[in-house]
Amino acid sequence: MNVTRCALDGLLILEPKVFGDSRGFFLETWNRNRYLEIGIPADFVQDNISFSRRGILRGLHFQNPNSQGKLVSCLQGEIYDVAVDLRRSSPTFGQWQSTTLSSENKRQFFIPPGFAHGFQVLSDSALFHYKCTDFYTPAHERTLKWNDPALKIPWPITDPVLSDKDTRGVALADLPPEHLF
Repeated sequence: MNVTRCALDGLLILEPKVFGDSRGFFLETWNRNRYLEIGIPADFVQDNISFSRRGILRGLHFQNPNSQGKLVSCLQGEIYDVAVDLRRSSPTFGQWQSTTLSSENKRQFFIPPGFAHGFQVLSDSALFHYKCTDFYTPAHERTLKWNDPALKIPWPITDPVLSDKDTRGVALADLPPEHLF
C-alpha cells in the first residue's frame, strides 16, 4: 500500500495494492494490523454508504462532541473529497486538503477526528463508503459552510445541489468556540 502523509497532520491518502487480471480485481480495504502500523486507529464502530448524483455536495460536516475519524473511499464513480482542520491548537487550523477518490484510482482518505469533511460528486453518480471511529450523533452534528470565502475551496462544480442542512452551514469565523476542537 502506498501511503501519502498530507501537509495537515493526521490526514492520509492511501492507495491499496490492487491485484487484477482478466476476471477483474481484488484489493484489501481494511486490515487492522496494517492500518495500525500507519497510524489509523482500529476502533471503527460504524460503516456507512451514500449514493449521490452528479453535482451533489455533502458537507462540510463534523461532530463535536463525539468527533468521528473517517476512512472514506468511492466504490463507484468519482468524487472531490475535502477535509478542513478545525483543531484550534493545530498550526494548520482553518486549512483544507482535497483529493479525488474514484472507483478507478481506488484511493482511500483517512480523516482523523477534529476535521470537517465533505465531498462533491463529479461523475453521473457515486457510491461513497465511510468507515467511522464514533457513532453518528445527530444532536452533535455541525455543518461548516461549504463555500466560506475564508476557506477558498475550489469546488469543481460551482453551483452544487445541497440539502437544507448544508445550505445553513456556518462560516468558520462564526463557529462557536465550543464547537471547535
